Amino acid sequence: MKILGISGSPRKEGNTTFLVKEALKAAEEEGVETEFISLAEKEINPCIACNVCKETGECAILDDVDEILQKMKEADGIIIGSPVYFGGVSAQLKMLMDRSRPLRRGFQMSNKVGGAIAVGASRNGGQETTIQQIHNFYFIHSMIVVGDKEPTAHYGGTGVGAAVDDCKNDEDGIETARNLGKKVAEVVKLIKGKN
Repeated sequence: MKILGISGSPRKEGNTTFLVKEALKAAEEEGVETEFISLAEKEINPCIACNVCKETGECAILDDVDEILQKMKEADGIIIGSPVYFGGVSAQLKMLMDRSRPLRRGFQMSNKVGGAIAVGASRNGGQETTIQQIHNFYFIHSMIVVGDKEPTAHYGGTGVGAAVDDCKNDEDGIETARNLGKKVAEVVKLIKGKN
């Protein structure tokens, strides 16, 4: 059982990375293996609508996306985090989402468990609309979408961070991220029949 965490932030070490890693730590405490990817360290180019992936199942663009898609395909659960950019996900994450089209051939992500984390500059800084965008991505891949578990139990991890290390002091953000990691792990274990 494995959960893949993806930070969609253009910063290697920022608030989104911190909260995704907190979620993964909580998942590990539930006995699930984890892996982390930062999109800040990857070369990702936009989809060019060539439709090669519809014909071959592979993307014609040569960058790091194929490697990431392979890791997504192999994972049992995925936690994606993004900073809020004008009420939605970062450009880096949106490019990955758009380029995931090869995984829709045969719905290779079907029944994987997905959770979302968003970091805004204020408590009501677009986290829910950003999480909704990630959830929509999961729905379109026929995944099982979960939020954070009780006692917080909302849409997922929601952090507040304007400066780089703000989320390290955001107790609510840390709690929701950790509860998300636990919930993703819990559902993965249920699906795999290992309680």
